[in-house]
Amino acid sequence: MMIGLKFWRLSGASLVFLAFAAVGVALAGSAPRYVVTNDDVLQPFPSDLSFYSMAADGRLSLKEQVYTNAFGSGGGYFATNRLAVLDNANTHCVYSSNAGSAQIVGIDVDTLQLGNAATGSPTDTGVSNGIGLAVNSQYLYAAFTDVSTIGTFQVQAGCGLTFINDVTVGGLQGGIIAAMALRGSTLVATYGDGSIESFNISNGTPVSNGDRQNSPAYAKSQGSTYPNGIDITRDGRYVLFGDTSTSSVVEVSDISSGKLTTPVSYTFNRTINSSNILLSPDETLLYISDTQGDTVSAVFFDAVTGKLSPGCISGKLRNYGSTWSYLASLSLQSTTGTGGVLYVAEFGSPSSIAMIQVASSGGKCTLTEMPDSPVAADSTALLSIQTFPPRPF
Repeated sequence: MMIGLKFWRLSGASLVFLAFAAVGVALAGSAPRYVVTNDDVLQPFPSDLSFYSMAADGRLSLKEQVYTNAFGSGGGYFATNRLAVLDNANTHCVYSSNAGSAQIVGIDVDTLQLGNAATGSPTDTGVSNGIGLAVNSQYLYAAFTDVSTIGTFQVQAGCGLTFINDVTVGGLQGGIIAAMALRGSTLVATYGDGSIESFNISNGTPVSNGDRQNSPAYAKSQGSTYPNGIDITRDGRYVLFGDTSTSSVVEVSDISSGKLTTPVSYTFNRTINSSNILLSPDETLLYISDTQGDTVSAVFFDAVTGKLSPGCISGKLRNYGSTWSYLASLSLQSTTGTGGVLYVAEFGSPSSIAMIQVASSGGKCTLTEMPDSPVAADSTALLSIQTFPPRPF
């Protein structure tokens, strides 16, 4: 049974918002920091950006909202990142996909102004399961789940985008694209059928590296486990896949040769589902969103060997089953160390953002929900959150 991929926001009379949550933290000599949430609001309600300020201890409070003049799809694949962040010397942008309008918009973080709305080819849509995003300093890539294409967009001044072209992709069993991540000249994708693939993006448009393959966990489980979420190490050597599964499964592939090797599978049975994952800035911990459960977990990661080992698990997060039902993407307060506070998207009515304090020392870790957690979000379909400035890799 395929679980944890697609859940639709319930329709209703209550007004909902698509939010980017911005969280400012006044660290000495640093720019404000923002946590960005995409609330994926269905038409006829307008999408908006919501800015949440961050206290010194990581607590969030709503600050401001900015509308995008576009619409979301109210749900879809959990690991499809509907947000992408670009932060370099000349560009400070957050990009958001709005699948209901088949559009991608850019927001200048310095001015909180919208850039131009960009679309792909006339058939490039993603209303069924969302439009996933990945970005580098030159190009933004969009995964259109309706037609399983990857669109390439040129990054322009003012957080604008110009569409270049698209390529059709798909899994070995005909699955559509689910998630993407990139590092350097490599882009990695998962499909909803248990297969994975990498692409060379050195010239912009993705070109397959010829390594499309089924994951070992998918084959062993006869289809009940399959790679979904993706993260890549700072040096680009290892690709980590968070699997949709009845337990918590993470697969690790060495891509230092330029192609994905057969992944090594790790199973952590205490939790349910692992569709969303995130490495800590120091790469010592891999955070796992237990998508169909009520906890988050962390496992230790060795960035030299690529091996995972058991770590820690949170207690039951508040309001599970009463307001929210699923956990989704993750972001972090800090760009150093283990990341400080871990933020977790909670999908429900209303959706919310959990705040988890992380501690790690001597080969042991703890994940503790903060007293004021969760913070209510103006959404009933919160799946994607990000942080600005982003993790350094």
